[in-house]
Amino acid sequence: MSALKYLTGYPAPLLDQARKLMDQGRLGPALRARYPQGAHGVRTDRQLYDYVVDLKNAYIRNGDPISKVAYDSKIQVMQHALGQHTYVSRVQGGKLKAKHEIRVATLFRNLPEEFLRMIVVHELAHLKEKEHNKAFYGLCQRMEPQYHQYEFDLRLYLTHLDATREALWEPAG
Repeated sequence: MSALKYLTGYPAPLLDQARKLMDQGRLGPALRARYPQGAHGVRTDRQLYDYVVDLKNAYIRNGDPISKVAYDSKIQVMQHALGQHTYVSRVQGGKLKAKHEIRVATLFRNLPEEFLRMIVVHELAHLKEKEHNKAFYGLCQRMEPQYHQYEFDLRLYLTHLDATREALWEPAG
């Protein structure tokens, strides 16, 4: 398995830089230096729900309501899943009702707020765009201008975690 499996599709110069940092044992310290504030304080499912709804209300006012938001320990980050947006449509009387849920991997409890925001923005974008297309990523970029940087840095962290099993940030108190 490639040591840079989370970075597939990125340009060769970025991969070379990441490989060099890993080989020199400097990837973890570089990420810690970039995000020195440590883990965010969104600890409970209720706090996560409030966080998600606040972002949704700021950027997707006319989107469908979200019925549930939770950290989910069953999401397997090492199998490339970071969060999930699910929706179920059912008929109630003469109307079609949709129920939206967002689940976030528990890994995000102990990461900087930028990474949590990136995954929440990603899942919220699915309220408007189901597919990962140009419109989807444009919406992500509008909600979080640093979306692509945070996504890349998160992939660097997953690479570090996969190689060393060393968490970089302590849970927020």
